[in-house]
Amino acid sequence: MSRLAFFVRESFRALRRNAAPSMAAVVTTAVTVTLLGVLIPVFQTAQAKSDQVRESLEFRVAVYDDATMAEIDALQAKLEAIPHASSVRFIDKAEALKELEDDLGKDKEDLLAQIHGNPLPRNFAVKADDAANLAAARAAVTPPGPDGKPRPISPIIPTKDGVFDREEETQKIEQVTGALKIVLTVITALLIVASLMLVANTIRLSIYTRRREVEVMRLVGATRWFIRWPFMIEGVLVGFAGGVAAILILWLGKITIVDPLDSSFSFPETLNNSALSFPALIAILFAAAVLVSAVGSGVTLRRFLKV
Repeated sequence: MSRLAFFVRESFRALRRNAAPSMAAVVTTAVTVTLLGVLIPVFQTAQAKSDQVRESLEFRVAVYDDATMAEIDALQAKLEAIPHASSVRFIDKAEALKELEDDLGKDKEDLLAQIHGNPLPRNFAVKADDAANLAAARAAVTPPGPDGKPRPISPIIPTKDGVFDREEETQKIEQVTGALKIVLTVITALLIVASLMLVANTIRLSIYTRRREVEVMRLVGATRWFIRWPFMIEGVLVGFAGGVAAILILWLGKITIVDPLDSSFSFPETLNNSALSFPALIAILFAAAVLVSAVGSGVTLRRFLKV
């Protein structure tokens, strides 16, 4: 216990004596932890939103207006049996018109005034188990016939424009979400590597200013761990101070920015369920700050222990 107290006193003495490098290490730790604390929720939210958008992709299978309910039920059974089809939902003419009104938004009155009656067909909304399998499920509705040309799996499906979707929009969504995942993953990896290098370099600078002290202690017979412990405890203190500063910044950002936005906008439940809770995120970042600083101090000191 007395030796631990000695190491702690030496660590505080070194921090006071080398205030500039120590403050630089604290600021570096605080900045990098704050950046990670902002980027991690952004990455999780973007990932959840990407998955939500991909899960909402679907194609439609229209049916003739004179099709009977028995024929419609038989077609629904066939659609549900298609490989990669996760859900099949029947949409009548009234619901199809309601969807059109929702898509048109403010312009719906002018455009619908030019439409007499309801020309929209009854249709099935088919979702795939994965966005990558959407094209395969769509092709299964119109497999090649004996002549090699696509033919619907049911006679109540119109031969022309019987299967339709927003193919161009679907491709754009897949491209954007895929690119977003890659970009955010690369940014996260680069930020983590950069933060580790910045903290390690700052701690290395702090140790370098005291290299003569380390050499003298080695020459008088001090063991490697006797020399290393004060520096590692100093790294823990630096990580602790930087972590506390980062937590305060993130907490202020949460109560001043995130919480008002959360109360003003109803974020999807999937986004809230997918993200780490704020206490869990803070605990992970704080532990990482302390661990990286301590390990960085111990590892960086090795070169100066070779006397």
